[in-house]
Amino acid sequence: MRRIAFRCGTATYGALVKVPRFDVEAAAASPGYVYVAMADHITARIEAGDFTPGGRLPAERDLAEEYGVSVSTARRATRLLRERGTVVTVPFKGTFVVEP
Repeated sequence: MRRIAFRCGTATYGALVKVPRFDVEAAAASPGYVYVAMADHITARIEAGDFTPGGRLPAERDLAEEYGVSVSTARRATRLLRERGTVVTVPFKGTFVVEP
């Protein structure tokens, strides 16, 4: 869990934002693709502050293990995040969250 601060007028409020765990079985049962649901979940985690701008995402193999999917599914999710402009991959360095 991470505390997110936001402003409303002159007051600043804090809110705890937590993204629910990814449910691979629910994603597989839905009409869409699992890699799209995974990319959406990673995007939600970025927005919640689990992955900070400029920070490195886990390796595709680690993402696959964490999400309970194949490496190719994790690779497609990462590719979709690149296409959306959410992350950038630097060869031999890793995949990094883009500054908003």
